This record gives sequence, structure tokens and C-alpha cells, in this order.
Amino acid sequence: MNDITVVPVPARVEPAPGVTFVLPADGVIRSDSASAGAFLAGALRPATGFALPVVADHPAPAIELRLVASGADEGYELDVDAGSVVVRARTTAGLFYGVQTLLQLLPSSVDAATVQDGPWTVPGGRIRDEPRFAYRGAMLDVSRHFFGPEVVLRFVDELSRYKINFLHLHLSDDQGWRIAIESWPELARSGGATQVGGGAGGCFSQAEYARIVAHAAERHVTIVPEIDLPGHTNAALHAYPQLNADGTAPPAYTGVDVGFSTLTVGREATYTFVQDVLREVAALTPGPYLHIGGDEAQSTSTEDYLAFMDRVQPMVTALGKTVVGWHQIGPARREPGRIAQYWGHKPEPDEDLLAAIAQGDRILLSPADRVYLDMKYTVDTPIGLDWAGHITTRTAYDWDPAALLPGDADVAGVEAPLWTETVATAADIHLLTFPRLPAIAEVAWSPQAARDWAAFRVRLAAHGPRWTLRGVGFHPDPEVF
Repeated sequence: MNDITVVPVPARVEPAPGVTFVLPADGVIRSDSASAGAFLAGALRPATGFALPVVADHPAPAIELRLVASGADEGYELDVDAGSVVVRARTTAGLFYGVQTLLQLLPSSVDAATVQDGPWTVPGGRIRDEPRFAYRGAMLDVSRHFFGPEVVLRFVDELSRYKINFLHLHLSDDQGWRIAIESWPELARSGGATQVGGGAGGCFSQAEYARIVAHAAERHVTIVPEIDLPGHTNAALHAYPQLNADGTAPPAYTGVDVGFSTLTVGREATYTFVQDVLREVAALTPGPYLHIGGDEAQSTSTEDYLAFMDRVQPMVTALGKTVVGWHQIGPARREPGRIAQYWGHKPEPDEDLLAAIAQGDRILLSPADRVYLDMKYTVDTPIGLDWAGHITTRTAYDWDPAALLPGDADVAGVEAPLWTETVATAADIHLLTFPRLPAIAEVAWSPQAARDWAAFRVRLAAHGPRWTLRGVGFHPDPEVF
């Protein structure tokens, strides 16, 4: 295990020199978790061609997945000797992450969709691993450009390989409304009918959204839905004229400017609308978080913004969810457990962030100059933006979340957003996501002391052939490949 190419790097690795496990053609998977066993078998069968039955008990299983009584929530132990591979974890999430590590220890050809030549070897030794942060996230903006369920499901699959456990979906903005609300049907029909640059746009039906939630849950990824309020609301205002102060709907918006729209804070109809939307979204989302945006509300006065948040945040709590908002929510009166998502990128202190910290908010780190996946790698990157600078893979990797904020800040974790002003296809998503997202995943998962750029770039480069086999286009960052 001295030369393993696992990403994120495990907390502790103890190699067993000279020891190798070879997966036999008649091997079985003995699993205490039907879901973990089925996932591993499904991942191994296409390339190996082996049957790999999943059984509850067997005298000599080739691979064993065991649930045990102790350990960290998402931690796992992996032991490899010449005769077996054993993954132990206290939770099914831990088993899943141990399986992901095991798959990365196998030859890269295991990711092929057709039968490949073996042998299927795993280096001997022991791994003890657990995450640094409980929240390890990515965000996909489906509002600026709409991406249908199949694209989102594929995105979930790729995220989960790197132990990302939250996917934040940005479901509403000026350019498009992307989730059907039964009590306000024009949000889907009219508010979802366009996107940046024009085009058909689109909207998830509630059944499609539920499918995404369920698929993600099978991979231990929790969906965090965002309904951006009170700004970024032109699509809703276009769909329902009665939400506008003058009763006149603005035209559909296909540009990329921000800060020009706002809900009418002083009207009760606004809060009926918000309550209905949040209620339906919460009912579709079993995860603990409901994101209410709160950023770039330049068209809402400070007084109105605070009054709006005083009304809306308790709605979230009453629905059994925890409030998440962009860090501009910091000065608003805090609901218990609130998370403020910091996206700043300037060295001077941000007053809204400091207000959030002072109120005891947990802080989700999304510094734009480190983890915004929509930023270009270099000036020559064909898509992307550059207002927060260029972000190479090393830039995304070479920082410590604990050093970014004042010492009294409670860091919930790290999330890498992908905004889609310039992102129109699944290939665009892959290009901007890889190889930077695995770098950010290691920032969020691995102990700071275990991370080193020189070693990481070698491990990461070994994932290029895996992405190629899976049809994931990526940026050939010269610092890595």
C-alpha cells in the first residue's frame, strides 16, 4: 500500500510489503449490508466478468463487509491479506466509503463497462479512515442552465466516488424555476420555460426530483435544495404577476446579471407563496437542510431583508428543517443550528460573515477563489468565469479550512459550487469539475497533516485513465498530468 492512489488520502495506512490479494473468479461477497454488498458487486461484475454472489454468510468469502459496534459515523477499517479483504464500519455509510477505497485500490480497468483482463489485485495492508468534516459537498446550479435528471444522477455517481456526501441543488433563480410546485403550477410551466441565452429551459417534476433524492441516498449523498430568496426571483415574478408590487409580470430573463429582482416584502401574498413552496420542497426532501439563499439582494433594503428573514426562517424550522443560507444571512436573527455558507474571496473581514460567527452559526466554506468550479483554470479555459481569479487544481487543493476563519468559528465543512452561466452540457460539467473536485474532496475528508501537494498530484494523475474509461472528460491540468 505504499504507492496507493486513493483519493481522498486515508487518515492512516499500514502497508504489508509483499502481500497481495487476488480476487478469484469464484469469489463471493459476504455482507452485513445488502445495499453495500449489492453496490460492490455491481461495480465489480462488468469489468471482471465474475458472478460475485452477495451472501449473508459464507465459510470463506473473498470480500467481507462487516457492520461492527464501534467506530466513527462515516469511518471504516479495511484489512487486506493474501486470502481476503475485510471492510469494517459502524454504519452503512462507512461501509460504502470503505468500498470506494477498495475500488480505487484495484487496477483502474475495474472501471470499464466491459470485461477486461485481470488479475484483479489489491495491495496488502491496513487502512483506518474517517472524515475530517461531516459536510463534504458540491453544488450544481440547474437554474442558469437546466440539466435533466440523467445528468444529475451521473453527477451524483461521480461525486460519491470521492466521498462527497451532500449535493446542493440551486433550484430557482432569475433565469429559471426548476422544481414543480403543485400549489403554484405556473412556476414550472412559465417560470421554468427558459434559461441563460434563451432555449427551452426545463423543470423537474416532483417524481423526477424524488428519483434524484432516492438515487443519491443509495450512495449516501444527501440532497440540499435551494430556493433563493428574496432576490434571484425573476422567474417566480414572471410566472405570477400577483407577486409583483404593481401586479405586472416582468419579462422572462435570459441574461447573467444579478441583484435586480426581489419579492415584495410587505405583502402577505409573498409569505403565502414562500410557505407553500417551502412546504412542498421540504416534504420531498428527507435530508435535514433547506437552503433559502439570501445572497445578492441588492434590490431589497436592509430593513426589508431582515424583516423578510425574520418571517421566513421560522417557516423552515417549523417544517423540521435546518436553515441554510449564503453568508449574507448572518445579520438576520438566527434560527437554531443555522448554517451560513461563505462564498467570499477577499482578504479583509466580511461583516456579514462575522455577524454569522458572532451569532453562533456553523459556517460552510465555499471560498470563491478556491472552490468555485465555474472559475476558469487559466485564461485559455474555453468556458467559465474569472471574477474570483483562475483556479488551478493546486489552488483548489492547497489551503486549510481551519486557517480561513477566526478561531472561534464553527466550521461545518466544505462545498464546491458549480454555477452554470457558461455551462450548457454534461461535458461542460465534467470539464470544470475534474480534476478539481477530487482535490476539494481531499481538503474536506483527509487530515491536514496527511495532505501534501506533491504526493496528491501523483495519486490524482492515476485517476485520469479511470475517468476516460467512464466517459468523464476532464481538464488535462499540466500541474497534474
